This record gives sequence, C-alpha cells and structure tokens, in this order.
Amino acid sequence: MKFLSKIIILVLVISGCSKKSGKSFNTSEKFTSELRELKEYFKIPGLAVSIEKDGNTIYQKYLGVSDIDNKVKLDSTALFPIASITKVFSGVLISKLVAQEKLSLNDPINKFLPKPILGDSILIKHILSHTSQGEVGKEFYYSSRFGLLTKVIEQSSGKTFAELLNQEILLPLKLENTFLLKDSTQLPTGKRIIAKPYILDNGIENGFIDFGYSSSTGIVSNLSDLAIFNKALDNNSLISKESKDKMFSSFTTDSPYGFGIFNQEFQKTKLVWAYGQYDCYSSLLLKIPAKNITLTILANNSLLSDPARLIYGDATSSLFVMSFLKNHIFEFDKMELFEKQDTIPKTNFSNNEFYRKKILAQALAESYMARFQPEKLKSSAALLHAVFSEYPDYLEYADLNLLHNLSFLKDVAFYMELGEFNDFDTQIERIGEKILNNQPENPYAHSYMGVYYDRKGNTEKAKYHFEKIVNAKNFSKNWYTNEAQSWLNDN
Repeated sequence: MKFLSKIIILVLVISGCSKKSGKSFNTSEKFTSELRELKEYFKIPGLAVSIEKDGNTIYQKYLGVSDIDNKVKLDSTALFPIASITKVFSGVLISKLVAQEKLSLNDPINKFLPKPILGDSILIKHILSHTSQGEVGKEFYYSSRFGLLTKVIEQSSGKTFAELLNQEILLPLKLENTFLLKDSTQLPTGKRIIAKPYILDNGIENGFIDFGYSSSTGIVSNLSDLAIFNKALDNNSLISKESKDKMFSSFTTDSPYGFGIFNQEFQKTKLVWAYGQYDCYSSLLLKIPAKNITLTILANNSLLSDPARLIYGDATSSLFVMSFLKNHIFEFDKMELFEKQDTIPKTNFSNNEFYRKKILAQALAESYMARFQPEKLKSSAALLHAVFSEYPDYLEYADLNLLHNLSFLKDVAFYMELGEFNDFDTQIERIGEKILNNQPENPYAHSYMGVYYDRKGNTEKAKYHFEKIVNAKNFSKNWYTNEAQSWLNDN
C-alpha cells in the first residue's frame, strides 16, 4: 500500500507539473502572439524580448530583422543602444559612491560644476530623482538635468564616467557586450553588430545612430548582458538591499520616480521600470520585485516607447507593459490586448482599473498612429467614448496621458485638414483645469491648453498658458518653452 501511495503521489506531482508547464506555455504563446501583433501595429522592424524569473531566463524571443535591406534576421548577436536605461546604471554608480562615503546625496549640484548654473537649494538627490524643477524636491518633471550627474560621478570618484562604469559594473559582471558609444569608431563589426536604426515617417525609413554618452544616456547592450545586470540588482551583489530599496522607492509620496528609475503601484503590485527612447531606438525594463521577475524589450525604432508617453511616469500607458502584466502577472491572459472600437464587450469592464487602463493605452496608441493612418483618429475616439460612457467620472482617473491623447486627436485633425474635431472639448478643459489646480506650473498641461485655446480662437487664454511656460521659475528650456515663446512672438 505504501508503494502504491508513493506511485499515486508521484503521478499527481507529475500531472501537476505538466499542467503548470502547459499553463506557462499557453501564457507565453499568447504573449508571443501579442508581441507579433504589437510589432506589426507599430511598424517595428525588430524586437528582442526576454523575461527572467528568480535569476533564470524563462522566455526569450527575437522577432523581425536587424537589417531590412539585407534581410538579416534579428538574433542574439544584435546589440541595441538603450538610451535612458543608462540612468539605471548611473543610479547604481551614485549609490556605490554614497556607500563608499565619497559622495552625499545632500551635496549641492553646483559643488561639482565648473560654475554655478542652478539654484543653491538644488541638491544631487533632486537631480537624481527628477525633482529639481518647479518647486525643488516636491514635483516630478523628467529633466535633461540628469546629465549633470556625469560631473558629480567624475568629481567624486576621481575617474571618468566611462572608467567608473567599467570598474564598478561592466568588468565585475563580465558584461562583454555592453559599452558607452562615443562615436562611430566604436561601432562593433564582425559577429557583434548594432541593429540598424529605423524611423517611421513615410513608411519605414533608414534612421541614424545617436552618438555621445553621459549619465543620462549612451550605453549599448543586449538581452544577455542586461539579464546579468538585472540578476545582480535582484540579488544585491551590485549594491546593498538598503541602497536598492532607496533607488526603487519614490522620492516623494506623489512622485513616480526614485533614484534613476521609475516605480508605481498598480493592482496592489509594485512596478519598477525604466525606458529608453532615441529617434531610432527604444527600450523597456520592467521589474516586479514581489515576483522576482523582469521583462526587457529592445527595438530598432522609437515606437516601443514614444506612443505611450512614458515620460509622464505611468508604465500602464504602454501596450507592451499591459500585455506582459495580463499574461504573466495578473492571469488575465484570456483578455484580448486589442479591442475593436465597435465591439467592446461591456461585460469585461468588470475588471475595472485594468480593463480601463488597457483600453486607454490602446486609445493613446491609436492617436499616435493616426499621424500615419488618419482612420485611427476615429478608432481612438471610439475607444475614448466607450471608456467615458462606462466610467463617466473621468476626472477621477484623468492624467497627463489622457489629456495628451485628447489634445493629440485635435492636432491630427488640424494638421491633416480633416475638419474640426471637437468631440472631447469639454473633457480637455476640465482635465486641464484639474491638472493645473494640482500642479500650477506643469509645462506639459500649459502647452496642451495653450494650443487648445489657440485653435479655439481664444487668444487671451492661449496667451495665459504660453506665458506661464515662458515665465516659469526654475525650469530648463525644452520643446514646450520654444513653442510657447514662438507663439508669443507671433501674437
């Protein structure tokens, strides 16, 4: 009987493992199918995707090509510029210097610069957390000022940024395919090459590589090296758990950013993430610490990142993120990623926040793609109408991404001469007011509202918003500054 019992138990264990493996396989199969769908949707030539769980690679796919003209399939030999994911490496270097007592996060940034260029109240921790603009230490605005940390790292360590990166991260982890790309003389040849860059304009066109590096950007890497780097972060071999927890935690209660990396809570689950975006490359790093799982995606055009406006700090605005979360984290794999605007199954709205977020992510993507395919203006609008119908209290979940989506639809209609598009004027005005009540200096919201009122012929209100941008204290110049000043010069 004991022998029979052991056999029964063994059969049950094997059966259970098979069932679990089958579920994992089906989930991964669904995820792969959606990745292919997203790749086609965003016209991305090549996608490299990896998932690590408990330090082991459990999923890896290379979809598409690294070179269209020569029909070179994307594979593990391809390298990618990772743009702003470089900031995560810089966050680690800063954390190491702090632990070595070579640096204090409370040091003024001006201490490390050839001459003072910012206010004395702006400290290293404010630059590192993107809270140096507006009211210092209080408000998150993703800023190019992060690049000033290059000088901080070099002055405090006595080494160049490249030397310290090599000494503290690349050599110890044996990251043989990771380096800072200064100029074209560093372009690898032979077996290891950088995937060709592409840009979406009049179809998929040849692009260009951005050269130069700083604490903000410039690293080139691949999936295997990034997996090693992620594992070292997870097991605290690069920096202590205490240092990592500071990196991964919000600098202020309302901020989506810690030290060199984003974080947020969604569906009672903490997401820690970073993204990269050049004109012709994009990248995504998403960690779920509670499950010790990491997603990495690399692409050779900008559309892995650009349509989702990740700069505002919400990873769930990305359809790539939502696909991963629903298939590998929340077990919503039976839910379709894309909805057809005329057949949205209202019963699925019972998932509330997740389902709403997924549709809003699609609506945001549709508005972006409308610049290439005007018919997507209607599909984005239909999705938004459906969400507003099911969730009429839109001010409760409205954010910059939603304001951007609504405003962008008007832009598409205007520039493509599709006639006036006033479907969401009420929402634009109310959402803009809500955001600016909470963040009176928010330059993005002022830009959207300034353009909105300009198109409505309300010069007085447009002028108010553009002047708020130009006259704002403690903001570095950006695209919105130039556009606001240009409008004021002309009006």
